[in-house]
Amino acid sequence: MVKLKEWMMILELHRQGLSVSAIAERTGRDRKTVRRYIRGELAAPKYKPRQPRPTTIAPFEAYLRQRVTDWPDLSSARLLREVREQGYDGGKTVLYDFLRTVRPSPAPVFEVRFETPAGQQAQVDFAEFKVNFGNRGLVRKVWLFAMVLGHSRYLWAQFVLHQDLPTVLRCHMEAFAHFGGVPQEILYDRMKTAVLGEDDSDKGIVYNAKLLACGAHYGFMPRACQAYRAKTKGKVERPYRYIRADFYLARSFEDIDDMNRQLRQWLDTVANVRCHGTTGRIVAEHFQEEQPHLQPLPAGRFDAVLRMERRVSHEGCVSVGGNYYSVPDGTRKRVLDVETTADTIRIFEDGTLIATHARLEGRRARSVLAGHRLLQRIMQPEVAPDIVLAPGHAVAQRPLAVYDFIGRRMGGQL
Repeated sequence: MVKLKEWMMILELHRQGLSVSAIAERTGRDRKTVRRYIRGELAAPKYKPRQPRPTTIAPFEAYLRQRVTDWPDLSSARLLREVREQGYDGGKTVLYDFLRTVRPSPAPVFEVRFETPAGQQAQVDFAEFKVNFGNRGLVRKVWLFAMVLGHSRYLWAQFVLHQDLPTVLRCHMEAFAHFGGVPQEILYDRMKTAVLGEDDSDKGIVYNAKLLACGAHYGFMPRACQAYRAKTKGKVERPYRYIRADFYLARSFEDIDDMNRQLRQWLDTVANVRCHGTTGRIVAEHFQEEQPHLQPLPAGRFDAVLRMERRVSHEGCVSVGGNYYSVPDGTRKRVLDVETTADTIRIFEDGTLIATHARLEGRRARSVLAGHRLLQRIMQPEVAPDIVLAPGHAVAQRPLAVYDFIGRRMGGQL
């Protein structure tokens, strides 16, 4: 009897155009047999299914099925211990694989999408990016601050070099100015600049006092999403993947200002004019309908003041946020009081304002105000102007030993 593999080979050789004699010679079969297989007079060989081999788990299958039916959440490790006490000597992998086939499948859990009314909520978060500015080989870490209006999905974003509180407050103010209004509430992840923790007495959220003051000034309420439930902030976290894929990758940036210029253009010409996949609306058109529902802007900007003490360095500067700000010559105290806002740095000595600097971006930048180094310029020797000799005049060049001899002679040492 021809085996299945040999039968398939006869048909394949015939399909390739070989003669019956050539196929018979190659397979070692009689030509009559070959013809009968080609004409289909002989059926392909059939094999009986193999009898399943007994497994070590088989004697315990009925017990395990019943236990899982009665107690679906019973752990596999617990069931392994129980059957070992009954004589099971197999491995745990075999048992765990069997339990996966008999456990009832959990009911699918679908996400519930929460849509907010116009003007009610915005969501805020940071995302980290690593940038090689100017392709100079130095990779710099920057953060993207984004605020998304929950109803229209209108997006405002800006790259920053810090995640500190002044930066967060400044980004809030610039976002509100761009929106032309303020939402009723803002949803935050548990970022340290917004959420300090929970009050054990009543399980309430403890927010940063300056953020609460900013909310009182603009009229919004901060709200922290539930711990380990990042999906409650999906409207602001999903755009980060979109920004990374559609804007950030395969671009080059000279510095963070150039990065933000390109981002602003992309937001205005791509992100906020697209048809949103969830709402099915053009984002900018949808925002035009939501904007009148935002709260009006207050009369002035929020001037949050953060107070701290800073030590004066030997170069006459204090360090704030990784940057250096000068103090006037003659400053006596080594530890000074510093007040910072979103835009300015004010330095005090014994309650007297002695310097006001514009806040610097980045790190290791230096701000030295005019008039702070007068004493240094007075004590610095002036550089003598170059002496131009008339043509034909030359200065003789002598060995240093000659000048050493003259100096010793004049000093009475010789």
